[in-house]
Amino acid sequence: MIHFTLKRISLRIFAILTLTFVLLTAGCNTSGHNDQNTNGQGEIQISPRQKIFIKDLKKRTFRFFWEQVDKPTWQIPDRYPTRRFTTIAGTGFGLAAYLVGIENQYITREQGAQRVLNTLEWLSNAKKGPDESGVSGYKGFFYHFLTYGTGVRYKKTELSTIDTGLLMAGILACQSYFDRDNFQENKIRRLADSLYLRVNWKWAMNGDEHMSMGWRPESGFIPAEWKGYNEAMILLIMAMGSPTHPIADTAWHSWCKHYQWETFYGYEHVNFSPLFGHQYSHMFIDFRGIQDPYMRDKGIDYFENSRRATLANRAYCMDNPGEFEGYSANIWGLTACDGPADTLQVHRGDSIRFYTYRARGASSRHIIDDGTIAPTAAGGSIPFAPEKCLNALYAMKQKYGPQLYQQYGFKDAFNPTFEQSNTQQTWFNDDYLAIDQGPILIQLENYQSGLIWDLMKKNPYIIRGLKKAGFKGGWLKEASISKIGSN
Repeated sequence: MIHFTLKRISLRIFAILTLTFVLLTAGCNTSGHNDQNTNGQGEIQISPRQKIFIKDLKKRTFRFFWEQVDKPTWQIPDRYPTRRFTTIAGTGFGLAAYLVGIENQYITREQGAQRVLNTLEWLSNAKKGPDESGVSGYKGFFYHFLTYGTGVRYKKTELSTIDTGLLMAGILACQSYFDRDNFQENKIRRLADSLYLRVNWKWAMNGDEHMSMGWRPESGFIPAEWKGYNEAMILLIMAMGSPTHPIADTAWHSWCKHYQWETFYGYEHVNFSPLFGHQYSHMFIDFRGIQDPYMRDKGIDYFENSRRATLANRAYCMDNPGEFEGYSANIWGLTACDGPADTLQVHRGDSIRFYTYRARGASSRHIIDDGTIAPTAAGGSIPFAPEKCLNALYAMKQKYGPQLYQQYGFKDAFNPTFEQSNTQQTWFNDDYLAIDQGPILIQLENYQSGLIWDLMKKNPYIIRGLKKAGFKGGWLKEASISKIGSN
């Protein structure tokens, strides 16, 4: 948590009030997405050099998923070059990334289909059960982290509901994409259907109105539950849309009861501090123009809510109440990411707590900020505020060069404030993280072509879940729930 003195607060009051007044005017727009041009809705100014950079960023980020897969299991590593375990959420992002690779001609359709088929076959055949070790999942769910080479549960990690949800989102995207009548693609659809239909979402509710965040064979269900606004929208929608193990139709209403609608830095929206919570579900569902009862009452949609959250996050970083180094209109972005160390240091007369991995963020709910910027914060929000987000990514690359931008695009995070024992002034993370690489690639593609959004608009399970949750309007008006064919 940031710490700063009352004196510094008083010196900044006028600036904060002025900034809030200006941003309030911008934040009051409830009708449009005037910062985005996805699928041809308006244009933004991108220089020729930025266009070259965007093309390069997209290909490098794709290559992370294509080249670093754990080939015995076809699962995606949690991080690289550090090798600890694979991540099922990262595999969900990787499955969507393969589709981006095909559409951008980085790989052929046949290569992508074979990689997806390998992944789904392994997931389908992996050993499952209630045992404490030697298995990969249970009740259709998979363990959060899996062991390299064998794919069994990594140490005491939990059977994760959200990570399984993000895996299933990638699986359903592939199910909708591979629609041709041939051996590979027929089998992909059948396996995707089987894996999704096995997930016992109702079991994960544990008899409550909210889904548990996970389960361990040693101790049972985790007390923490999914409720209120966060990254788990896609989880609830898929659970409601399941024809085999659906959760109650009242689940979405129970979820919304815990929303916190507040104004933060001039932007009125449902608050959640780290930006990933405003991004993950939007990687798979196009929320533009569709509304549940809560958003109909507010006069906006969830896409606009994420736009405001992105701009509020940027405004907070521009104001920079912690006076961290490097923050500016183009160097910003707080979300879950790696950090330099778990330690205290003195900065500008105040004691600052620095962290390693932490869900950094800023909203009316709370602020966790130690001067660590993650490129994925801007990258995952590209569709919401493309000009500001693309400018930020370009500025980071230009300012920090190969210390930050390397083989697979952006390293996970950097911190210019943290004082190191060596002569290097800015801390740069050594690793790329799968769950932070995915939002950059998928949201850039959604912004440019709407690829993953359009695929999910055809998926009957997603459509059924949205309608059960009370979403109406927009593209959902024309969507029909068709049967998945396996030919």
